[in-house]
Amino acid sequence: MKKSLVERLYRQAKADRWQLPVDRFEAALRASADRAFAGKSPDAPEVERYLRSLHLDDLALACACAAGHEAAWEQFILEQRPLLYRSADALDPSGGAREIADSLYADLYGLQNREGGGQSLFRYFHGRSSLATWLRAVLAQRHVDRLRTGRRLAPLPDEESPATIPASQPPDADRPRYLTLIRDALGRAVSRLEARDRLRLGCYYAQDLTLAQTGRLFGEHEATVSRQLARSRRAIREDVEAQLHAAGLNDHEIARCFACVMEDAGPLDLDQILGTADARKDSMPDRSI
Repeated sequence: MKKSLVERLYRQAKADRWQLPVDRFEAALRASADRAFAGKSPDAPEVERYLRSLHLDDLALACACAAGHEAAWEQFILEQRPLLYRSADALDPSGGAREIADSLYADLYGLQNREGGGQSLFRYFHGRSSLATWLRAVLAQRHVDRLRTGRRLAPLPDEESPATIPASQPPDADRPRYLTLIRDALGRAVSRLEARDRLRLGCYYAQDLTLAQTGRLFGEHEATVSRQLARSRRAIREDVEAQLHAAGLNDHEIARCFACVMEDAGPLDLDQILGTADARKDSMPDRSI
């Protein structure tokens, strides 16, 4: 790998803000390329195109966090913890998945000490997806693993998750069918909610408003907004699970449906599903309530 290319990518990733050594960033690039081209012999232009396609900012941040850089960790917590908690709540509105999300931090930190003796989970992140997408995939895999432990389920495929599966199993063969089933079920479940509940969900999830901002719009305290969102999520999940059971899916397949969405939602359009465009026009809440 040419030194000039590594230096350009290092600058593009703004890795110097974390005081990340160039050789450590280069090692992460090599690891990513080795994984992507395993068993192949790509030429230099092909490798360069691949490396330029990576989420370089996220890769640099992950490397700095793995190295125990305090400022990088603060940035990671600020950006990723809210997204991870939202994903956890979507997986399990009862709060069980939040425990998994919290446990991830110890593994991501890798029990690093000043001698650098720890092994961080970040070593499995190669920048092919965004850091947020990768974290959701790891969270979903661990959630499914917990379900599998309780229900004696078989391992599930996940390309970038630390969990491994036998190579003989075709990865994600049923993903298109699962995504279609859960998309249709989700649309029906959301359509059965009250318009006010749909709009509240849309404000928080599709429009990325905070709890406080959503509360001001609805004339509700942010704690009330949080409770109402949790109630709506539970109703949606119960409705979706009931529909999937009715469609003939077992618990294993239903768990995989949810995991597929967490790993990559694909064509799911929150605005369309939640009807936020129409709701903003026709169903604005009465602030006097």
